[in-house]
Amino acid sequence: MTEIIEKQRNLIGGEYKERFDAYAALLREYNEKYNLTTILEEKDVFYKHFLDSAIGEPFFTQNASVLEVGSGAGFPSIPLKLLRPDLSFTLLESVGKKCEFLRVVVDKLGLNKVNIYQMRAEEAAREETFREKFDFATARAVARMNTLSEYCLPFVKVGGKFIAYKSGEESEINEAKSAYKTLGGRLLKVLRYELPEGYGGRTLAIVEKVEKTPNKYPRGQGKERKSPL
Repeated sequence: MTEIIEKQRNLIGGEYKERFDAYAALLREYNEKYNLTTILEEKDVFYKHFLDSAIGEPFFTQNASVLEVGSGAGFPSIPLKLLRPDLSFTLLESVGKKCEFLRVVVDKLGLNKVNIYQMRAEEAAREETFREKFDFATARAVARMNTLSEYCLPFVKVGGKFIAYKSGEESEINEAKSAYKTLGGRLLKVLRYELPEGYGGRTLAIVEKVEKTPNKYPRGQGKERKSPL
C-alpha cells in the first residue's frame, strides 16, 4: 500500500494538481451554503479527502461502472473520476443541496459519465434501472459495515465488487461476515494503510459479489440501521 499511497500523492500534487485545486476551490466556495464538510484547510483536504479517496483507484477495473452510496461532497467518487476519466459514476445522495453541489462540480470541472440522483439507496436498489447493474459499488463514511453492505451489495453485478472506505478499526469489517454471505458477497481483501504525516489509519474492504442478492434486501424503513444483518 505504501507504493500506492506515494503514487497517488504525487499524481494529486503533480500531474493532476490543477484539477484537484479547482475541486478544492469549489468546496470552499460552496461549503457555507451547502454545509459540505468541516475539513477545509488545504493540507487537511489534500490528505483526508483527496488522497484517502484516491487510494482505492487501482482496484477499479478499466471502463467500469461505479455506483456510490451517500455521495455527500463527492468522496471518493470525484477524486476517483479526476484520476480515472474512463470510469462511469452514478451518485446517490438523499440531500438536495448536496446534489446541487455535485452538479456544479460536474459542470465546472467538465466531467463526463457522471449521473447524480437524489435518492435513498434502499429505494434505488428496488428499481430495475439500478439493481445489480454495476461493476462496483463504493461508499465512504456512511454507516457501519453490516448496514453499508445491505445498502451497497444489491447494486453490484455477480462478479463485481463492493469497495468500502473505512476507518482504521477492522472489527466492524469482520463482524459483518454474516451480512456479506446473506447478501451474496464474500470478503475478498482487507487493506489497512496509514495516511502520511500522521493523518491516521484507514482501511479498504473489498467484497466480491458471488451470488445474486435475495429480493428482500435491502429491507427499507430504516431496518438496515436498526437491525443490521
